[in-house]
Amino acid sequence: MPHYSLPPPHGLIDLALLFLKLGFTAFGGPAAHISMLHNEVVQQRKWIDDRQFLDLLGATNLIPGPNSTEMCIHIGFLRAGWAGLIVAGLCFILPATLIVLAFAWIYVHYGSTPAASSLLYGIKPVIIAIILQALWDLSRKAVKSPLIAIVGVAVFGLYFLKTNEVILMFIGGIIVMVVENLKRVRQAELKSIFFPLSAMSLPALASAPFSFPLLFLTFLKIGSILYGSGYVLFAFMRADFVERLGWLTDQQLIDAIAVGQFTPGPLFTSATFVGYLLGGLPGALLATLGIFLPAFIFVAISIPLIPRMRRSPWVSSLLDGVIIASLGLMAAVTVELARAALVDPLTILLAIAALVLLLRFKLNATWLVLGGALVGLVRLLSQ
Repeated sequence: MPHYSLPPPHGLIDLALLFLKLGFTAFGGPAAHISMLHNEVVQQRKWIDDRQFLDLLGATNLIPGPNSTEMCIHIGFLRAGWAGLIVAGLCFILPATLIVLAFAWIYVHYGSTPAASSLLYGIKPVIIAIILQALWDLSRKAVKSPLIAIVGVAVFGLYFLKTNEVILMFIGGIIVMVVENLKRVRQAELKSIFFPLSAMSLPALASAPFSFPLLFLTFLKIGSILYGSGYVLFAFMRADFVERLGWLTDQQLIDAIAVGQFTPGPLFTSATFVGYLLGGLPGALLATLGIFLPAFIFVAISIPLIPRMRRSPWVSSLLDGVIIASLGLMAAVTVELARAALVDPLTILLAIAALVLLLRFKLNATWLVLGGALVGLVRLLSQ
């Protein structure tokens, strides 16, 4: 593990310029972001070496939140201390937030026009394919045993019985942890389960009229408990904003996914889009703050705790269960979203074609999204 002594606060301008650049150009989701980050900070600038980079990548999987954003925050700390932690994170998030905010304004004012509707008609099936491809790749890495596979399938089924998704996620984690560590049970080891079981006490939301404090707290909760790919975010947003609060429709949610996908930077900026739809500029700012604030806090807290967390077999197996439960939720929500996106033979064909191009030819997701938009516009012009 890297040594997390506090580095001197130097190089802030270089740090800001790098992460602003990445914020404007990092298309393609977390895997692409991390590849670009590796190229910049390891290969070109040599700020850290490969071993440190891999250690940080493993560490981000042990805490909730967006992995690529947390990688940026970690590297900012290693490069320039606490000031670097804040500068790196903000500079990576800010460009995407501004771009998504612009798209949200266009959507609110022109979203019902034929051109905008046609763009989204072609983009939405591609988004379904992108989520399926991410789900396939993540599941192959996450399913390490028959038990983990069973937990994932069970969570998938229980979602459709309206079981609370937070409870499903952490019960899944506890089951895997207990079963895989049954032979190691010792009173002393139980103390290593210091995180993140406290989330089990979060109250479930009930249908309520829109309010800014509830908007902020809902996104703060999501940012505090979300493990796995950024795509799992949509499982939580659907459960809270579509199912329980009733503030969004499935159509609006998939539009938020589309905007988050074809813009650069973290997928979590879909929260900015949702916040603007619900509460204008104040709602967008509160939603963005709520979803990203936990990432900064968890990185800051985890810096001295990472060695303990990685050595603990209890925490390791707990997270295996949490991650597979998150993927089960992600799969269930994809089924729901597909009902809104695949509305005719053309959209079904578009989703299949996009999935083949992703799985067989590894085509960049950004090009597929642009291609889907083009199909929608061609369809409009041909009518």
